[in-house]
Amino acid sequence: MWAKKATISQYRRKTGDKWAKTNALLRDRELRKYVPPTRRLNVNALQSMLDSYGMVYVKPVVGSMGKGVMRVEKEDASDRVSYGYQLGGHKNQFSSYKSLYHSLKKTAGGKRHLIQKGIHLLTYEGRRFDLRVVVQQAPSGGFEATGIVARIAYPGKIVTNGSQGGTILPAEQVLRPYASPQQIKGLLSRLSSMGVNTIKTLRRTYPGMKEIGVDVALDRELRPWILEVNTRPDHCPFAVLQDQTMIRRIVHYGKQYGRTYKLACLDR
Repeated sequence: MWAKKATISQYRRKTGDKWAKTNALLRDRELRKYVPPTRRLNVNALQSMLDSYGMVYVKPVVGSMGKGVMRVEKEDASDRVSYGYQLGGHKNQFSSYKSLYHSLKKTAGGKRHLIQKGIHLLTYEGRRFDLRVVVQQAPSGGFEATGIVARIAYPGKIVTNGSQGGTILPAEQVLRPYASPQQIKGLLSRLSSMGVNTIKTLRRTYPGMKEIGVDVALDRELRPWILEVNTRPDHCPFAVLQDQTMIRRIVHYGKQYGRTYKLACLDR
């Protein structure tokens, strides 16, 4: 029993490495176009990416529920350059890159972090949102996208996680201001295919993988970007929806490969 638990623990540590998963996705020609430019955090890489993109996200290499994620920005006014980053609801401003980096590294606390090009998320009623796409091993074999849901950030927050106050809504509802019903149907089908391709690609590196949750941003052109792949996804977002069709399917599929669920969820 101990050996089995140790093996599971080692697998979770291995699959929890965001940097390793990013590189695994980059090896696939089709998925590569959905992955934002990503680098390991160091003093030169951050400055270079801020110069190129103006806004980036700095994330722990190993972490979950949006904890420790920072939105870092460079503001280039005509008379001066300033920098800032936000963690949770707190914003920090700096007059120099050196002071920004010193503070950010202190906040990082010695943990490994990566830098990801910032995608300006679409908004719903003034709040940023992204999408969670769940893909699972199907009882009949192969893989299927079993659910897509929208996660709307709590006002003033930079992450959409329900554990940090985010709101869960049907994807179709938040996409209505941006696309026709037919366009939405096509987009969700595209995201489902992308999700299935993602798990097939990751299984080349992690053969035991049976389910994933892909966090997807949509930019103003409705182009999808893979923000993160969760290998032990929380299914509470689907459990709090009024329509229980997706969560019933997720639970049914998961039971076929031994996944158990604790779905006494609040609005997460």
